[in-house]
Amino acid sequence: MASVKNARVLVVDDETDVLFALKMLLKTEVKEVVTEKNPDLLPGLLERQKFDVIFLDMNFKSALNTGNEGLFWLRQILEKDKDVSVILITAYGDVELAVKSLKEGATDFIVKPWHNEKLLETLHQTLEKRQQKAKGGAATASANKNTHTTILGESEAIKEVLYKLEKIAPTEANVLILGENGTGKELVARALHEKSFRAAKPFVSVDMGALTDSLFESELFGYKKGAFTDAREDRPGRFEAANGGTLFLDEIGNISPAMQAKLLTVLQNRQVTPLGSNTPIPVDIRLISATNEPIYELAARNQFRKDLIYRINTVEITLPPLRQRHGDVELLARHFAAIYARKNHKATPEFATETLQKLNRHSWPGNVRELQHAVERAIILAEGNVLQPQDFSFSAMEVAPDAPAAAFVPDAPMPLSEIERETIIRVLEKNKGNISRTAKELGLTRTALYRRLNKHDI
Repeated sequence: MASVKNARVLVVDDETDVLFALKMLLKTEVKEVVTEKNPDLLPGLLERQKFDVIFLDMNFKSALNTGNEGLFWLRQILEKDKDVSVILITAYGDVELAVKSLKEGATDFIVKPWHNEKLLETLHQTLEKRQQKAKGGAATASANKNTHTTILGESEAIKEVLYKLEKIAPTEANVLILGENGTGKELVARALHEKSFRAAKPFVSVDMGALTDSLFESELFGYKKGAFTDAREDRPGRFEAANGGTLFLDEIGNISPAMQAKLLTVLQNRQVTPLGSNTPIPVDIRLISATNEPIYELAARNQFRKDLIYRINTVEITLPPLRQRHGDVELLARHFAAIYARKNHKATPEFATETLQKLNRHSWPGNVRELQHAVERAIILAEGNVLQPQDFSFSAMEVAPDAPAAAFVPDAPMPLSEIERETIIRVLEKNKGNISRTAKELGLTRTALYRRLNKHDI
């Protein structure tokens, strides 16, 4: 690409080995590579020369390694040249600080030790963005026409998520999404993919909570014909299916220690070995993981590997529960009402004032998913074109402050687990054993319901 071949790149790091390695790597890719060990000389250097991209280390001459030196020099660079693209070089321990630096004006960051091909890809993407910007963003606008994932919300809590999403999406950073059930973790994962440079490649989603130890390798890594009794043909795993694109591992907090070890090996080596084969296959994926489990508490109890956490959460996004998204309930309710009215061949309804008050009072333990299901039920059951408070009944698993709970709570005191068991049985009986309808009414995924059925021996 001409824009790359004509680029001038500056590398600033106080480690001679890093300067030498990057100069050797980049000198055949760009027009000129300048290296500088002493950041104090940056102001004079930037006055004399113009650069397209600057690779900047985050730590200089500091025993503390706080990364503040990098932030200081980032500001100095952008003060001298607001148009230059700055890519930060950071260590795993400084990733959160690197994300903060994106707000300060950095373009991207790479993590030590880097993979050469990933570093070059980051450089190419940075230069492409500069070229698009120079053309008035026409290419970006064209690319965005292909995206369809929309995250709605006007609350400060969701705006913070959207800001972080916009900054992280164009990078190659592995992302860990944390949040309660129903907060929209997969929606955010898809948005990250669609706003990335991998958008034209596959997005492959895996429900890790549904994988047993025996299925883990065959599903993720694939298998060869004859690898086991039912292996009648070669089948690629999810890693291969996502090659070049994004692999989304949902409910990763639920996997066993054995699965964790195998996953860590693949992420470290960037290659998979299908069952029944001795030949590893290279894979190029961007990893996004999600969990509603307290993963750091699990790590503290040695139930989740700390080294795997470091691999999967280069950057972290925590989704706020709906009860903390002040002002978003009405916006989302109207959005879902329009969707389900159209789906059920009805006119888009209005909401009575009392109805909106009821929705805003509810604690939404099932979050956006619970609201979505509540609106869908209301659209189907409502008599008129104005949704009334009585049109909304909340899930049996979720007792809102203004909802009668007597129908679901036994007369005699019972342990919470027994209440949950009795509730599941009641809803199962109501739906005549239909798992899909039961899960939907309880505000659960089918996988989550199956886990509870096993837990309570139902």
